[in-house]
Amino acid sequence: MNFNRAEHLKSKKNIDLLFAKGKGISSNPIRIVYYYEENERILPQVMFSVSKKNFKKAVDRNRIKRQMREIYRLNRDRLFLPDRKNSFLLAFIFTAKEKIPYNILEKKLNLALERLKAISVQD
Repeated sequence: MNFNRAEHLKSKKNIDLLFAKGKGISSNPIRIVYYYEENERILPQVMFSVSKKNFKKAVDRNRIKRQMREIYRLNRDRLFLPDRKNSFLLAFIFTAKEKIPYNILEKKLNLALERLKAISVQD
């Protein structure tokens, strides 16, 4: 299944809301900021961020974001139930100061997604 435009968090209003009222989960080197709201949106909206301070070259930042997007795309079905309204706003922030191998990034991101899943079941 694709990672389509409806899932991209682009609205400045929603991004501001996410960082103003959202809560965080950390699984070093990934930090997830999430906000759950009651509305009719079917899919969660997601953004990925890598610090320009830690990675000067855009090539490096883009590669890490591409890897995180792919890991999320492959594992989101386990996280969100298709018949339930998933009105999450999510920001995945890469906090490490150096690049890490894909398999370690995958393990850490999956761990963070499992923590998020435990929270979403409680809501």
